[in-house]
Amino acid sequence: MPKLTIDGRESEVPEGTGVIEAARRLGIEVPHYCYHPGLSIAGQCRLCMVEIGNNPRPQIACNTQVVEGMVVRTETPKVLETRQAIMEFHLINHPLDCPVCDQAGECWLQIYYMKHGLYEPRMVDEKVHKPKAVPLGPHVILDAERCILCSRCVRFCDEITGTGELGIFQRGDHSEIGLFPGRELANPYSGNVVDICPVGALTDRDFRFAVRVWYLETAKSICPGCSRGCNIAVHSNLRRPHHDGGRRVARLKPRYHAEVNRWWICDAGRYGYKFVDDPSRVRFPTRGRGDAAAEVGWDEIVPLIAGQLRRYQPGEIGVLASPQMANEDLFLLRRLVDHLGLAHVDFRVPPSRPGDEDRILIKADKNPNRRGAELIGLGPRDGGLDARGMLRAARERRIKCLWVFHHDLLASAWPEGEIREALESLECLLFQGSNGNGVRLLAHYVLPSAAWVEREGTFTNFEGRVQRFWKAVEPLGAARADWEIVARIGEALGLSFMPDTGEDCFKALAATVPAFAGLSYRELRDTGRLVWDCAGRGPA
Repeated sequence: MPKLTIDGRESEVPEGTGVIEAARRLGIEVPHYCYHPGLSIAGQCRLCMVEIGNNPRPQIACNTQVVEGMVVRTETPKVLETRQAIMEFHLINHPLDCPVCDQAGECWLQIYYMKHGLYEPRMVDEKVHKPKAVPLGPHVILDAERCILCSRCVRFCDEITGTGELGIFQRGDHSEIGLFPGRELANPYSGNVVDICPVGALTDRDFRFAVRVWYLETAKSICPGCSRGCNIAVHSNLRRPHHDGGRRVARLKPRYHAEVNRWWICDAGRYGYKFVDDPSRVRFPTRGRGDAAAEVGWDEIVPLIAGQLRRYQPGEIGVLASPQMANEDLFLLRRLVDHLGLAHVDFRVPPSRPGDEDRILIKADKNPNRRGAELIGLGPRDGGLDARGMLRAARERRIKCLWVFHHDLLASAWPEGEIREALESLECLLFQGSNGNGVRLLAHYVLPSAAWVEREGTFTNFEGRVQRFWKAVEPLGAARADWEIVARIGEALGLSFMPDTGEDCFKALAATVPAFAGLSYRELRDTGRLVWDCAGRGPA
């Protein structure tokens, strides 16, 4: 591996590494616009100029590869003067839109101007005007006047999605980003061009004029939209509480993970958080079916549900867990199922139509934790019935009590008439979930679950990687994490293990289920860990 010196500091990097990446490894920031580590090198913005060896002219750091003995200087007077000149060039025709621009506060024109610009403006002519607020597709708006032609968005559509909707048209200072004729920026990853745009040229139609970024709080999380488990950041607007009509979750952004999603997320995951503040949210426990349903407190409903579960024989009770639940929830539910001696347990309900899948990120399985449910062992036991069998037994009145977690059974692949008949035949239907659906309307008891952004926990993705997510906002109403609800009911039924936190649940899980042995929240950190399956066949 070649060795080089950057600003007096020695480093050794792999062959083929660019100077800009070599500097980054030393914690030295070389300013840039067009360079992105996930895209090809364009060398267009010219901001990453550095001095190399005895070369009399600065060179770009993005497209210059390290060689043995190279000496790089990033802060010489010549480099600083060049950066200032390049910043002036980029800002010659840039409009003074900062007060109304969604990118304000995270715009690299602003940031680099304050660090490397601070010049006296010399532009006295009228700026070149270009189209503003142009919809490119369902999620992205273009303001061509703000564009610095870094070409990141063009390269993303050419190289990552392979859809090629965008191009650079015209010449000179009239050049602008645009769509090819008859095209629309509607590929499944279109929102990523907003993330990688270093300025305010491409903005998110969903986030447009919603909130200033300096009012946002950030929490690390995992996308629950499919079994990939993309790493994301949840940006919440805590200045707009839900009760005054505000949207608490303002947006989701991708969080880099080299082995899961790299820099990207799909649009379905990016905009799939709307259920969190949707009017369909289940906020309070209720007792009674249909119009007779009435809100009650936890102290009242927990003994009622415990009494119902004691009322029936184990063979008359079915539990339908969900792969939308976290590992902590599924583990504690398994503890309760074992404590009650229940055999009719399952989590598998087929969707109404097969899910889409592609070569980039999207998986056909739209559940974040199916692998976790499998490893924890929440399937039928000792001759017990699977989900379809439980519903058939309910129609035959052999199963009299069914506890459903999250599933909208009436929207599954099974005939709606049969499912409705089964649910209406039950003497006791318990529904536990975050949002209302057809099952909720037929349930005798409804328990409000906290959404994933309202709690902490872990998911296990399709590869067997256990990943942690953090709490971003407070639960709505009286909603609680699923493990908390199960714990309260378990306590009323004499279950000995009573965790105080999600971390306590995970500790017990790691001590009990071989696939999770040795793991802890501290061990998982930000990137998670691949686990071993119960048969010891290697990474899941």
